[in-house]
Amino acid sequence: MQKTFIKTENLSYRYDDELNSFPALKNVSVEIYEGEFVAILGHNGSGKSTLAKLLNMILIPTDGKIYIDGKDITDENMTDADLMDLRKKVGMVFQNPDNQLVATRVEDDVAFGPENLGIKSEDIRVRVDEALKYVGMYEYAKHEPHRLSGGQKQRVAIAGIIAMMPKCIIFDESTAMLDPVGRRDVMDAIIKLNREKNITVVMITHYMEEAALADRIVVLDDGKKLMEGTPAEVFAREAELVECGLSVPQCTELVHMLARDGYKLDGDCVTLDECADLLEELLSKGKKDV
Repeated sequence: MQKTFIKTENLSYRYDDELNSFPALKNVSVEIYEGEFVAILGHNGSGKSTLAKLLNMILIPTDGKIYIDGKDITDENMTDADLMDLRKKVGMVFQNPDNQLVATRVEDDVAFGPENLGIKSEDIRVRVDEALKYVGMYEYAKHEPHRLSGGQKQRVAIAGIIAMMPKCIIFDESTAMLDPVGRRDVMDAIIKLNREKNITVVMITHYMEEAALADRIVVLDDGKKLMEGTPAEVFAREAELVECGLSVPQCTELVHMLARDGYKLDGDCVTLDECADLLEELLSKGKKDV
């Protein structure tokens, strides 16, 4: 039986300032299992980044409950020590890596988090080296972060979180500012973390091709949970996704177009490899199945 790592119950959050007051999340209940890779989709203003900040305790919910590793982090009796312990378990990588890099050398930046956790110096050295090797940035340990590419900076930011050894990492649109090569490198690092280290991954994204790589997708619309399921289940509901301002991966859209044109394709198609396999099968038939 899978162990639940993150659970929200009727989670709500309202932004209030002198000019505006509006609900960003409305009674959202989700459950994320230990070692799972979950993508959160939604158009701009759907509440997905607000959800990420609530899960990482940057924001405090207006209403509802959040459980992290079995503990209610919304409990008013939570102590600072309790919160520190929970923050060790959940790391977060933001959209702009420049907002997360604080030191003048890559290795010092990766060491920053463990130092704040009070880790011994000798252990920090080991963690920093291992984390940089893991994301393929060890040879840049002595470099200045501002001289790196966007993708390299983001991998350094990820290394800084890895060095803190959390059980879960939340990626809040961490590839949004990167070029295709940088996005691919960061996604490779994310998938590697999830599969090899069994780190629970929650990825906020608006790239359908990235969401297609997840175990499960949760779709938010206007602050509410619209749907959830495997990538194949969610992307099969193309009309509903389009209605709320989203789309499906290009390969999925192609297969849907072919199906509407009378071509019979057996199986799901949410990744490029799956699409290639289905098209190869279709070409081998050499005719329409109508």
